[in-house]
Amino acid sequence: MDAVNLKNPELYFNRELSQLEFNRRVIDQAMDEDVPLLERLRFLCIASTNLDEYFEIRVAGIRQQVKYGSTQSGPDNIAPQFLLDRISDVAHKLVAEQYRVLNEVVQPALAREHIRVQRRSEWNPNTARWVRSYFNQNVLPVLSPIGLDPAHPFPRVLNKNLYFIISLEGKDAFGRETRLAIVQAPRSLPRVVHVPAAQSGGPHEFVLLSAIIHAHVGDLFPGMKATGCYQFKVTRDSDLLVDDEEVDDLLRALEGELPSRRFSDAVRLEVADNCPGELSQFLLHKFGLEARDLYQVPGPVNLNRLLAIYELVKRPELFFSPFSPDVPPRLQKDANIFDVLRNGDILLHHPFQSFAPVIDFLRAAAADPDVLSIKQTLYRTGNDSAVVDALIEAARGSKEVTVVVELRARFDEEANIELANELQEAGANVVYGVVGYKTHAKMILVVRREGRSLRRYAHLGTGNYHARTSRQYTDYSLLTCDKAMVEDVNRMFHQLTGLGRAGKLKKLLQSPFTLYKGIISSIETEIQNALGGREARIIAKMNALVDADIIQALYRASQAGVKIDLIIRGVCCLRPGVKGVSDNIQVRSIVGRFLEHSRVFYFLNGGDELLFCSSADWMPRNLHHRVEACFPIDEKRPREQIIEFGLLNYLADNTQAWILQSDGGYRRLRPGSHKPRSAQRTLLDHHCHYSQ
Repeated sequence: MDAVNLKNPELYFNRELSQLEFNRRVIDQAMDEDVPLLERLRFLCIASTNLDEYFEIRVAGIRQQVKYGSTQSGPDNIAPQFLLDRISDVAHKLVAEQYRVLNEVVQPALAREHIRVQRRSEWNPNTARWVRSYFNQNVLPVLSPIGLDPAHPFPRVLNKNLYFIISLEGKDAFGRETRLAIVQAPRSLPRVVHVPAAQSGGPHEFVLLSAIIHAHVGDLFPGMKATGCYQFKVTRDSDLLVDDEEVDDLLRALEGELPSRRFSDAVRLEVADNCPGELSQFLLHKFGLEARDLYQVPGPVNLNRLLAIYELVKRPELFFSPFSPDVPPRLQKDANIFDVLRNGDILLHHPFQSFAPVIDFLRAAAADPDVLSIKQTLYRTGNDSAVVDALIEAARGSKEVTVVVELRARFDEEANIELANELQEAGANVVYGVVGYKTHAKMILVVRREGRSLRRYAHLGTGNYHARTSRQYTDYSLLTCDKAMVEDVNRMFHQLTGLGRAGKLKKLLQSPFTLYKGIISSIETEIQNALGGREARIIAKMNALVDADIIQALYRASQAGVKIDLIIRGVCCLRPGVKGVSDNIQVRSIVGRFLEHSRVFYFLNGGDELLFCSSADWMPRNLHHRVEACFPIDEKRPREQIIEFGLLNYLADNTQAWILQSDGGYRRLRPGSHKPRSAQRTLLDHHCHYSQ
């Protein structure tokens, strides 16, 4: 039998198209009647936000390639120009499905629960009077209509903001016959407005700001007639381009770049589906876009703003049941956390187990007079962060505090700049990582004096130090004082803050140095075991699988007879189920209440199992262009917990699992005659207490 060319483009799915497929699975959650109704609305809004970011970053990047004549393609061999056409085709179908679900499924279901977004044609006289009063008092004073003429050129349109293009007849006060005008919806006003029950007839009646402006747009042009009013929104390239090698101060360079994000190149135009063709073409021309970049939508162009309804309606039965996350028994008796860790590691599975012990670890370090120093990496933290408060307290308490702040965390750049300044003002040493490499590792290192010696304690995680995402994302945390592990963490901090080689790590695998080689080596071990007639097994859970070298290694492993299960939430470029290549590989995606975010890698290793948790996905950027930490789970009990609940539990899911087919589509599993099994529900039942 001839050898198979494992670099054949037909063996690889395109990364960008795979990401769109993930969004399709999110939209499917909005159609699932087993999901509480307002959570279905939330999933629809999440899908809208995902698409915005997809165009801002992924599509923008491909357009840049086309602009500069690049013909470079990935392992799938789709050239950038053709890829834009494919993306447009798939994305248009996806957007059409999004609005179909909104208009035909979610909104009628909400109406049956007496939760309505009223169209203008549905306003009763009381509602109409209330809306006019709201417009006069709150909206009209802050609107600035711009008529388009030689003295008023087309305005600079903000990224993702809501605008209206208005067609006019007649002359203004100066005798000008302006035919078109642009109105920006004020960013200071809510996009979804609650109408009091006394005026609307129900407790949960809403109108959109767009409808309010549309209904009274004529008031903006006295003496003229508004013959049409149409919503539009422009999505722009939002990737910040800062040459790390050419700037002296990364923070100041980013501060200078952030304002340009609002007015960078346009990548997509969304308009109301009733917008006349000539006006759509006029807007396309103004933004330098083509017909494929136009999305005509039968509903609000800023669909994700409907998330306000999720936040405004107080109907507990329409949400997921609230729960109280578990805290490990060893931490429930007000024990000193350092004493606890000296008796063994603590493993936490968020959000089923509380993130509070990680905060408590930092707070204890900040308050403990025996703690000499704290070092931490910060990628995303959110506002009013307890993590940041603890670091500031420690710095003000004369402890040595060093924080590696990743300023280039996408869409969090501004918040991280403020964070860096706040920490410096408190007396912390703040560095921005390594030039050319994002610091994505999640690490804390505490040095404590105990008797006549110093002992180190560490936290390592798969997710961010962010309070909100710790309740919404599934992630792992490891608290440890294992001597070799904490020494490795110490060496990594030396790499990040100092110069020179930090030496070989004993336990941790690290990008960009040893993680890639370590993963390839572990796969090769499974290959050799399978070829030698021994049982061989790989289970890997991650957000994305893109790296071509690792995919080829997995193909070789499958050919050798290694049983491989991949649990990949989003992008997967590996094609499973190809005879003679990937027969032994199954890929599943879990989409449920929580965003699956943890990275876990298991290798049978001839019976001497290897189990790692990591901050890195199997993507070129994570393996070669970021600083990442991959840490082994050595202690028996934590290892068993992850294998049972973090891997095998997910492989048993038959309600929220989607199986990747060899044609690139996903098939959702159904229980059929089997007992329904949801991995996330199993974890909730095992760890949590439900609130009444």
